[in-house]
Amino acid sequence: MDAGGHRVTILEAAAAIRAKKISSRELVDDTLTRIGRANPNINAFITVTEDSARARADAMDAELARGIDRGPLHGIPIAHKDLVQIKGARTTGGSKILADFVPDRDGVVVTKLDAAGAISVGKTGLHELAFGITSNNPHFGAIHNPWDLERVPGGSSGGSAAALAADLLPMATGTDTGGSIRIPASFCGVVGLKPTYERVSRVGVLPLSFTLDHVGPMARTVRDVAVSFQAMAERLENPNQSVPARGVSLQGIRIGVPVNFYFDRVDLEVAGAVRSAVQTAAALGARVVEVRVPDMEALNAIARIVQLCEAAAVYGSYLHRREDFGADVLALLTQGQLFSATDYVDAQRLRKIFVMEFRRLWNEVDCIFTPATPAAAPKIGEMSTHIAGIDEDVRAAATRLTRGFNLLGNPVLALPCGFTQNGLPIGLQIAAAGNQEDRLLRVGAAMEDAMGFAGRVAAGFS
Repeated sequence: MDAGGHRVTILEAAAAIRAKKISSRELVDDTLTRIGRANPNINAFITVTEDSARARADAMDAELARGIDRGPLHGIPIAHKDLVQIKGARTTGGSKILADFVPDRDGVVVTKLDAAGAISVGKTGLHELAFGITSNNPHFGAIHNPWDLERVPGGSSGGSAAALAADLLPMATGTDTGGSIRIPASFCGVVGLKPTYERVSRVGVLPLSFTLDHVGPMARTVRDVAVSFQAMAERLENPNQSVPARGVSLQGIRIGVPVNFYFDRVDLEVAGAVRSAVQTAAALGARVVEVRVPDMEALNAIARIVQLCEAAAVYGSYLHRREDFGADVLALLTQGQLFSATDYVDAQRLRKIFVMEFRRLWNEVDCIFTPATPAAAPKIGEMSTHIAGIDEDVRAAATRLTRGFNLLGNPVLALPCGFTQNGLPIGLQIAAAGNQEDRLLRVGAAMEDAMGFAGRVAAGFS
């Protein structure tokens, strides 16, 4: 997106539109041109809705000319992950099962972003049925990480993250069941917010796991995520909530750094970048507090049971079409059918215990800093990864630090905090107590300003 000769944020583009330096139609045309040029290499989009996007851009320009201003997203091009239902637009879920599904109504999040004036230019690709972290899709092709086209962008929201990293547009929706916003944000060097459970409506979004699914915004900067979240949220704790200002202070903020689990079996470059971020926070006035988190291995095991059972309940009726599923997703759905009702009920009972344990932790700290992923993006097709001298399954490794927060329902932000020697992004994960998105975004914006990694675009896509 170009306004005045440089790549811009949502707020900069909004100001340029109102100053008549550029029109929404010109922004959309530029976005569609960039998608057409880049998508053959990164495969970020399943569907591009050129005609409807151009027509809506003209309508948004006409509204501004009449004095109707819907806010900072008015006239801004965005994309939706292809789980999000748009009336009249194919919504595949990245699956052969749903390849021809065309919804007859919009999802709630689409309605809310439309009301804010955003312009959808298409549907981004994903791991099949959002049930994986690589976005190696057997039906629509692998999605490529713009920082290294031989590597995965993460998943399941890999298309949204890849589109942002390639600077095709400033914002896209994602969903997160075990890390599917935060993992691609980390692997692609962008920003992603998993809000508090149900702060953003799941109605009209294809489900994977009813009690773990979260819908949230992805963008290149924390403030763009903040603008988007305000438009998407069902409720705001502070109706007058504003985008974090420049120079926001961390004075008095208590930042927890786990002494257990989160830095175990983590790549040295990743651990170093995250610990450097902690030092930056301290220099900004935050009080760093070492904390011991509950048994996260057990929490992850419970979350896996819940996800497998619920996913099998959602898609079990399609399992007679076994040949239409990718091998990895078929195996997971089949595994989910092996659990008993007692297993599921016990997992939900233990879930409540962990929620209570974390409530006590939130009395000690305002947020927790951890790595988002234990290593940078693996190569496409790799089944295992070598981290800290140990070989580990790629899926298990990537979700190890993210999955537990889906079971807890807490808001979590992922943002870039450095790069490896090979030039791959490293992600910082910041978690907070339920409904504390406002605080989380303020902390994230302060860190983003101080670290200086915001908005970087992969080479060859600027």
